[in-house]
Amino acid sequence: MSDRLKGKRAFVTAAAAGIGRACALALARQGARVFATDIDEKGIASLKDEGVAEIAKLDVRDSAAVLAMARRVGQVDVLLNAAGFVHHGTILDCSDEDWDFSFDLNVKSMHRMIRAFLPAMLEGGGGSIVNIASAAGVVKAAPNRYVYSATKAAVAALTRSVACDFVGKRIRCNCICPGTVETPSMLQRAATAGPDGRDMFVARQPMGRLGTAEEIAALAVYLASDESAFTTGVAHVIDGGWTL
Repeated sequence: MSDRLKGKRAFVTAAAAGIGRACALALARQGARVFATDIDEKGIASLKDEGVAEIAKLDVRDSAAVLAMARRVGQVDVLLNAAGFVHHGTILDCSDEDWDFSFDLNVKSMHRMIRAFLPAMLEGGGGSIVNIASAAGVVKAAPNRYVYSATKAAVAALTRSVACDFVGKRIRCNCICPGTVETPSMLQRAATAGPDGRDMFVARQPMGRLGTAEEIAALAVYLASDESAFTTGVAHVIDGGWTL
């Protein structure tokens, strides 16, 4: 364990697997007291054995539950929003229900979380908000990622707006824009594409490999720490050269 985040309190959503889980563990290893949440109680159950201080079930699509959680937890120094869903398809494959679900989970959840936790962060003297976006939609288009890309572009805009509004009050807000990262959900999507699905995802990465959740978490640690104290409102691309 290092002490880059010693004395800080961090709250993480979607911590049961993938990027959210890697971020919760990385923040804890760097000395933060981490409160990790997810709708998957089984998935987060083992986090306390790996250094995470507290775990709890939280549906980030439930405004009342988010507000109750914010009151329960109180002031945090770091808020990391990792909840999201990847919808596959073009505009012709996106129903009104698909659109509403994607925006509710990928964008409105961050609105709920920030709005609920920000007042205490302001009272506490500031903090760092880190939102998980994507290189898709923020930097370039990707095939069959119509509504997903739209949501991630919205996350980047939301991030800049929060950063702009509170830059003078010691609140920093940044987002991370990964390329293709090997996570359980990504492997599930690859499997639906057939036996060569994973190879297809690898082929579009110029480095010839997928990213890891731990690599994304390392950037999250930096943005959570005081090392990035002069950084706010930035969409940080970490994509193995995909957008070059």
